[in-house]
Amino acid sequence: MTEPKHLLFIDGNFTTATGNRVFENINPANEEIIGTVPDAGADQMEQAILAARRAFDTTSWSQDHAFRRQCLIQFQEGLRKSAESLRPMIVAEVGAPVLTTYSIQLNECVEFISHYIDLLETFEWEREVPLFPGEQPPSQRIVRREAAGVVGVITPWNAPLYLNICKVAAALAAGCTVVLKPAPDTPYSALVLGEIVANHTDIPAGVLNVVSTSDNEVAGLLTSHPAVDAITLTGSTATGQKVMAAAASTVKRVTLELGGKAPAILLDDADFGSLAQLFAMMIGFHAGQGCTTYTRLLVPETRHTELVDIMTEAMKHIPWGDPTDPGNIMGPLINKRQHESVLRYYDIAKQTGRVVLGGKAGDKYEKGYWVEPTLVTDVDPMSPVAQEEVFGPLLTILSYKDEDDAVRIADSTIYGLAAGVFSPDHERAMRIARRLRSGTVDVNGGRSFHVSAPFGGYKQSGLGREWGTEGLEEFLELKTIAYPHVVG
Repeated sequence: MTEPKHLLFIDGNFTTATGNRVFENINPANEEIIGTVPDAGADQMEQAILAARRAFDTTSWSQDHAFRRQCLIQFQEGLRKSAESLRPMIVAEVGAPVLTTYSIQLNECVEFISHYIDLLETFEWEREVPLFPGEQPPSQRIVRREAAGVVGVITPWNAPLYLNICKVAAALAAGCTVVLKPAPDTPYSALVLGEIVANHTDIPAGVLNVVSTSDNEVAGLLTSHPAVDAITLTGSTATGQKVMAAAASTVKRVTLELGGKAPAILLDDADFGSLAQLFAMMIGFHAGQGCTTYTRLLVPETRHTELVDIMTEAMKHIPWGDPTDPGNIMGPLINKRQHESVLRYYDIAKQTGRVVLGGKAGDKYEKGYWVEPTLVTDVDPMSPVAQEEVFGPLLTILSYKDEDDAVRIADSTIYGLAAGVFSPDHERAMRIARRLRSGTVDVNGGRSFHVSAPFGGYKQSGLGREWGTEGLEEFLELKTIAYPHVVG
């Protein structure tokens, strides 16, 4: 791949921001400036929206399934060819350890595009409804699935390339056109997609537009503009509430993947020793900046001390530090604001519970947004550190009396995105899994988070689903066509 331009991509053209406005892209590991980013204004967001509208209304993009499939193949191949240049970019702007780019941050998400490439060959875009017995006069009915239109894609900073690809690939496969607005902390992971489209695909001008901005009001145009038909957002629950309210003015379709506070229920027969490494690696992975990370371990009262001792030892060995070091799984937090937020939760933990390990800023480096992996216990299940999404490497251990109490505690938050159940008794674990109000539940280390299955949350963890066939259907409208049935 040639040297990236890091420019806005609007209607098939690369451009700087009006007045050459820029903002800085900061490396969270050392606070150094990676480069500058075009800071689009309202005029350029408007241009991008209208370009997407025009491409949807005046081209065959939404109707030509075979062409879209071919374009997605090109898109995936372009990403594969660019992978080695993308890897250091992701490490620098996200602070994600390079190890993570061989899974969710890069390699895995590129291969996930195959799901939509394959689905475009098999998906039922139109079906006949059986005649209704006794209807006079009878009507023949056809149900069609059609592209929803222009989609505003709003993505966060914790796994930016994955989330950009997840949403953009699904919307494009459905036949929609897209305006992608990335988080200002990780803009390069979005702007590079414009370059992939321009250099490697036949995707028509206006089908994908990428607009970086540091201005929330400019970003807000996507949620209120009448030319935008649908919004898909991954972000905090608070942000999702604002987007949902703004989208209501034009009754847009809204898909929201929001916060989580994932519990892992360890039943009384679970083997703690074999599970400790899993839980330690999960809370350390990318500094706990993931919405499906187990942040609450629920353990029987009679085995509480045993788990605290085992997890204390396991978390001492979480490899954290320089994200360019392939031996580390935990890098810095994304920015100063997040660093201060996590440290506030550490202080709350000290005031309301017992901090067994960590509980302070990381002191390995003079600069960067570092914190220590932190283990907390003896805290009320309704306290902030056990109820709120910290988005940092803070793990709480909570005690329960019996299975009913475990389910009650697990379901006590406003979230319902992910959960886990662990027991050598498979049927017992499955019984608990079916009771939990969570969009995904992993039993004994099974992995629900995969392109082949829908992903999303209950309660205030969101609306709608990504991945699976359901992820495509989020970007489709249903149309019923009826005509008189002629016998013979």
